[in-house]
Amino acid sequence: MTIDITKLIEEFEFNRILNSDTQTKQIAILGTIDLENAILIIEKSPFNIELINSDPKSVPTKIISSLSLINSNDVYNWAKATLNQDLDQLPAAKVNLIYPATETHIRKYNQQKLHYVRETPEMYYQYVIPYIDTMKGERLKWVYNILFHGKEKESFIYHDESKDGFVLLPDMKWDKVNLENLYLCCIVNRMDIGSIRDLSGSDVIYLGNLQNTIQKVTHKKFGLPQDQLKIFVHYQPSYYHFHLHIVNVHHPGLGDGIAIGKAILVDDIIDNLKIDGEYYKKKTIGYVIGENHGLWSIEGYRNSVRSQ
Repeated sequence: MTIDITKLIEEFEFNRILNSDTQTKQIAILGTIDLENAILIIEKSPFNIELINSDPKSVPTKIISSLSLINSNDVYNWAKATLNQDLDQLPAAKVNLIYPATETHIRKYNQQKLHYVRETPEMYYQYVIPYIDTMKGERLKWVYNILFHGKEKESFIYHDESKDGFVLLPDMKWDKVNLENLYLCCIVNRMDIGSIRDLSGSDVIYLGNLQNTIQKVTHKKFGLPQDQLKIFVHYQPSYYHFHLHIVNVHHPGLGDGIAIGKAILVDDIIDNLKIDGEYYKKKTIGYVIGENHGLWSIEGYRNSVRSQ
C-alpha cells in the first residue's frame, strides 16, 4: 500500500514540541492524525556537494537566492540568506513521519535528562534481559516485515536470504541525495543476537564476513572505499535485533548516534572477541541513557546506577 505522506502531514494536528537540536538542525513535533499520536521530525538538509562540484562556475548563485546584510567589520561580512531549492537535488529539509506513534517512540524523541551508566554483567542479567524480553514480539514486527516479507524491498541495496545473510538499505536518517551524509543500516537474518551482549568468540568469522560484504557492496554501489566508512553498533540499541550502522566518515553529525557511550566500532568488537570470546558477557559496559528510556523506569536498574 502506497502512503500519501502529503495528505497525512496536512492532517497533522500540533500538540507540542518534543525536542529541538541546534547542532543537527532538527526538530521533533508531537501531534495527532485521526486522533492517533504522530511524530513529525524535520531536519534541514545539507548541501549537495556533488551537484556543486558538477557546475562550479554557477556557485554561489546556484545556492543563494537572496541576501540581506547583517553586519561587516574589516574583511568579515555576514548576512541572512534564502537558498535556492529543488526537491530532487537541493531539498530544503528531510521529513520523517512516525504514525501511529507509540509511547516508546514519544519517549525516544522527547527531550530528556541523561545519565552515564556502567552496566555490570549482574545488572544485565537482572534488569536488562527481562526488559529486552518485553521489547520483542510485536515490537519487532516491522523488522521481520523487512527481512522476511519484502517490506521496503524497493529500497534494498543488498539482500542475502541465507541464514547468515542480511538486508542492507538506506537508513531513514539519510536523504539519499548527499553521499557525504550517507547512512545505511544492515539488519541481519540471524534471530539469536539481540545486542553485543549475545556475541561470543564463535561469531568472529561471522562478523568479519558481514563487515567485508558491507564494504564491498557499498563500494560497488556508491564508490566509497572501506577507509571512508564507519561501521558500528549501538549499545543500548534502539531495537533488540542485531543491526549495524554504516556512515560516511565525513558525515558532519548524528547527534549522539556516533558519540562515545553509544557507538561501538565493529572492528573493536571483533578484536575484543579475539582477545576473549566471552568479552561482552563479562565486561562492564559504559553508555549514556535518557530518563525516557524504558530501562530507566525500572527502580532496581536506577538504584544500581545511582549506587555506582
